[in-house]
Amino acid sequence: MAISSRAAELRAAGEPVIGYGAGEPNFPTPEHVVEAAVAAARDPRWHKYSPASGLPDLRAAVAKANTAHSGFATEPANVVISPGGKSAVYAAYMALLDPGDEVLLPAPFWVTYPEASVLCDAVTVPIATTVESGFKVTVEQLDAAKTDRTKMLVFVSPSNPTGAVYSPAEVAEIGRWAAENGVWVLTDEIYDRLVYGDAEYSSMPAVAPEIADRCIVVNGVSKTYAMTGWRVGWLIAPIEVAKAVGRLQSHSTSNVANVSQMAALAALTGPQDAVGVMHAAFDRRRMAMHAALGRIPGVVAPEPEGAFYAYPDVEGLLGTDIGGRRVATSMELAALLLDEAKIAVVPGEAFGSPGSVRLSFALGDDDLAEGLERWRALVG
Repeated sequence: MAISSRAAELRAAGEPVIGYGAGEPNFPTPEHVVEAAVAAARDPRWHKYSPASGLPDLRAAVAKANTAHSGFATEPANVVISPGGKSAVYAAYMALLDPGDEVLLPAPFWVTYPEASVLCDAVTVPIATTVESGFKVTVEQLDAAKTDRTKMLVFVSPSNPTGAVYSPAEVAEIGRWAAENGVWVLTDEIYDRLVYGDAEYSSMPAVAPEIADRCIVVNGVSKTYAMTGWRVGWLIAPIEVAKAVGRLQSHSTSNVANVSQMAALAALTGPQDAVGVMHAAFDRRRMAMHAALGRIPGVVAPEPEGAFYAYPDVEGLLGTDIGGRRVATSMELAALLLDEAKIAVVPGEAFGSPGSVRLSFALGDDDLAEGLERWRALVG
């Protein structure tokens, strides 16, 4: 937040700040999706309350799409439509966690996961991963962190913030471990369509069916269809959990706006051309970013395999003088890059992983190249 606030101040003063912090596609929502929303807004049917768990047609479309894409047979009754993926995460926590329950959370992690635990009076147990491991957690690490209070594992592939993608074999091994230990798994698959190169997306309940009755899948339309502001996510869960989340939503959020739900239905069932266009652009940009980061002294940058983030290790720059200033932490490095190079990155402290920074490649090609050249020039 401090970096974002400072970046906004500099932009307001006319400084040419290039931001790498965006967690959303820099594309418009596909036109046919927008037109579906316009039509829905004009239809009086959608001016009223609707079921708290989501419109039946959308739940059915999610079930069909998930079955086809992941290979995990999904029924509409197991689907709950939520006001964005973040709300689905929170609702799943509320349905399952009691005060004092422990949640295993591999780090780096998206900032909302530990805060959802706080709201449930549960306890987050971070598990550190490293650049050498590809920012992937192992079964041995999970076993060492597990206690008799462990209730849930949060598993994310493709990953925000690292761009790491677990192989199907790795996903299956972790799923089997969770099943054998009676641990629930919340698997966040919001970036499931953004996988590149030789990496392969796999859904845990599909490759480890033994965990299916203790697994919650979170997803939505925001990243795949450039619909972050429409606020439509969902979870897929065992029936009793789905019912509990539906009851929770009936007394908290009620239904997601019907216009947004109809837009999401059009996204899932309509032409998919825009998805391919965005994927190709992100793939091109990730390779450009990876190459440019590799030219910056002191930076170790794993090649992103999914999502639209790079997560370079910057330990080689810490404790050095850059632009006449000594930086000791990745937070200080982010502040320096903003002040001196006019580029905004997110320091690893935000993700429970100091010593790295996150950069999104969901920005224009020219800005992407220009900002990283400024960084190289500053430290090179």
